[in-house]
Amino acid sequence: MIRVKNLTIGLFLSMFVIGLMCTQTLGETLKMSTTTSTQASGLLDVLLPELEKDTGIRIKVIAKGTGAAIRDGIDGNVDVIFVHAKAREEKFVADGFGTKRYAVMHNDFVILGPASDPAGIKGMKDAATALARIAASGSMFISRGDDSGTHTKEQALWKSSGVKLKQTTQSIVKKGKKTQISFFQPEGASWYRSIGQGMGKTLTFADEKQAYTLADRGTYIKYKFGREVPVDLEVLSEGDELLSNPYGVIPINPKTHPHVKFAVARQFAEWLVSKRGQDLIGGYRLLGKQLFYPDAL
Repeated sequence: MIRVKNLTIGLFLSMFVIGLMCTQTLGETLKMSTTTSTQASGLLDVLLPELEKDTGIRIKVIAKGTGAAIRDGIDGNVDVIFVHAKAREEKFVADGFGTKRYAVMHNDFVILGPASDPAGIKGMKDAATALARIAASGSMFISRGDDSGTHTKEQALWKSSGVKLKQTTQSIVKKGKKTQISFFQPEGASWYRSIGQGMGKTLTFADEKQAYTLADRGTYIKYKFGREVPVDLEVLSEGDELLSNPYGVIPINPKTHPHVKFAVARQFAEWLVSKRGQDLIGGYRLLGKQLFYPDAL
């Protein structure tokens, strides 16, 4: 009788603890700064409703370039960031602004251009050489120029291309706020346009100008195959290891910003890298095409 009673008490306590954990997160809303590609690709439209079903956690999404999202984390304006510039993410954690980088998923970048391909880069795997050829031909190239993860990757590719670069400072306006950013771009290049816009607007502008650009594959697929008026740009260079595009999620460090909802942010990060979250990411398709590949499992 005593053993049965103890089992009953143990079961009750376990149920109480589980219920308490659910109560703690039920209805909690996290503020998350994330790259535009997680939103523009449609992935968050799949993940976030399932997150709320499983945990009760709601996410207020602030979509912007990775650089701006990281600044939100530095300033303590959000509880968590979900971005794609691994070296900058690791520095963010090392500097004490984030607690841990959780590797969530990856896709890749592609160099896009018009079917006419005036620079003759179609089929080239070496992305830096492809950019050097675009520069040599004087063909128009459209850069996001917005301090995003894509812009960061583009600068790294230009540095590998051997093209002479200059550092420049430019003002960009995001959601009514003016920000100064510094970056590298080809020197004396009238064919190079830095527009300070997100991926969607950059794709649309490059399409209008029949120009080259760098894009993450997920957003490109959305704009090429998931819209009534698709862009005509084609993938001309792909497959280089340098074009890898990993995404990470980082809870903001409560030691630096005590007001953040760290426990809930960590629960969200751990859900993303759990089998449940990873299966949803790996299973997400747009018109039958896989956009992201899980990294945690």
